[in-house]
Amino acid sequence: MPVIHFEEADSPERTQIGEGIVKFARRADRLETGRAEGKYFLNHADGCGVGGERIAAGDELYFDTDTGEILCADHGAARKEGRE
Repeated sequence: MPVIHFEEADSPERTQIGEGIVKFARRADRLETGRAEGKYFLNHADGCGVGGERIAAGDELYFDTDTGEILCADHGAARKEGRE
């Protein structure tokens, strides 16, 4: 499965996603719904799954659909490169 790159986080806690990513977010227990700002969100409040770095609003982030981990820009780019 892919490592999905998001160019910019919406907030430190969550980023809005489209329907194509919902099944991956649900399986990883990272799906949030029912917010006034949108229908589906990827929760990343726990930060990078490798180094623990917080994801700030405007930061790049990656979502590893195999492991369910959220990754910061450095760890995510390395993991994505390793899978190509």
